[in-house]
Amino acid sequence: MIVHMTRGKISRWVPFIALLTCLSACQQGDHISKILDKGKLVVVTRNAPTTYYDLHDEKAGLEFEMINDFAASLDVKVRFIVKDTTSEILETLQSGEAQLAAAGLTKTDERQSAFLFGPIYQEVEQQIVCRRGGPNPKKVKDLNGFELVVASGTSYEEKMATLQKDYPSLQWRIEEGVDTETLLEKVWLKDIDCTVADSNIVAINRRYYPELKVRFNLTKPESLAWAIPKDAERLHAELNHWFVDYKDAGKLEALMEKYYGFIEVFDYVDTRKFVRRIKSVLPKYRKEFEKEAAKHNLDWLLLAAQAYQESHWRAKAKSPTGVRGIMMLTQTTAREMGIKRRTDPIQSIQGGARYMKKLIKRVPESISEPDRTWFALAAYNVGMGHMYDARTLARRLGKDPDRWADLSEVLPLLTRKKYYKTVKHGYARGREPVRYVQRIRDYHDILHQVLEQHSHQ
Repeated sequence: MIVHMTRGKISRWVPFIALLTCLSACQQGDHISKILDKGKLVVVTRNAPTTYYDLHDEKAGLEFEMINDFAASLDVKVRFIVKDTTSEILETLQSGEAQLAAAGLTKTDERQSAFLFGPIYQEVEQQIVCRRGGPNPKKVKDLNGFELVVASGTSYEEKMATLQKDYPSLQWRIEEGVDTETLLEKVWLKDIDCTVADSNIVAINRRYYPELKVRFNLTKPESLAWAIPKDAERLHAELNHWFVDYKDAGKLEALMEKYYGFIEVFDYVDTRKFVRRIKSVLPKYRKEFEKEAAKHNLDWLLLAAQAYQESHWRAKAKSPTGVRGIMMLTQTTAREMGIKRRTDPIQSIQGGARYMKKLIKRVPESISEPDRTWFALAAYNVGMGHMYDARTLARRLGKDPDRWADLSEVLPLLTRKKYYKTVKHGYARGREPVRYVQRIRDYHDILHQVLEQHSHQ
């Protein structure tokens, strides 16, 4: 039916048409309006080293930093909701409990049917990961006969289902309620043969589980992006606008360097190199180590060994995560210790010794030496909050929270969702402080032996 309207009739319809237009626009802009009105952006993420985690008792993670920059551009604060699995993350976004999901999500066709995706900030490949010395499949058809496990609700599950169309005999197992990091650890522990993981997740976790081995890439590069509700068009536009400026300013490149730039150059120091440096480098700093250790009632050999573990005794050492100097102090710690220049070796040793003394004082009085020192060293590496969490877990598991031997068994459990979700500070790279303490103790012993031999020559 065609309706003919006079100019007068049209004028009477204008307010109604305007109202419909406004209602449509308001519905589309409801998400951004809520964010701005409440001054808060609600983000669902996961507790993992590629996204959001505790580092030296401060929050860190590539997506954590990006989200905070985006929120700052809107002049709002961020509230993070932490979920364990990809399925839970997407369900939280779908339900409206969160307005944005930042959790290393692959931009798949299936997910794009349910959500809008922001700009691509990283590309990764899905990789088949096994253990060095274990299964060695070269291609998809070689996977049969091995126990291949993937996390439920992930893009890996989608990929395996797609591959099965071309490889009908392909077999794998889906595990519910686990994340990719947990499965990588299971591969490292030889609990399962292989798993599938994104290349960025593999790169980070091989630092802690060096025996993990990438056998082959399962996919070509795939895109990671943030997900938002399907009707959040204004939020989507705002996100795209912010990202252009963020990338043009070089912030994305700097962040990638911070979290991934060290991966290819990371290496463990061999004993021979350490012995050489005892003779060539230590004499420059020995008096300062001795003086500061005496001032704070510390073992100077242990302080020197710790400095070597931190920086290899390089005064200008700088980590991609922002710690600097011989004792690799964070900016926050340096300020607390009254240090103005972290790359000044004297100031850095002074700050490191003061901080160690402070940490030792914070160790519960029930812990006696030498365990007290090992506890403080581990806290220097992973943060005191995670050490308190380890003590809590030790009690639950019937272990002695005052013994380092027991804590060194408990700390690695902080990488497992089953345990870290039950404690205050959440996920921690729990094996790292255990290795950290062990290396320092090894360096201490070597240092003692070398200096003793030298004194008798």
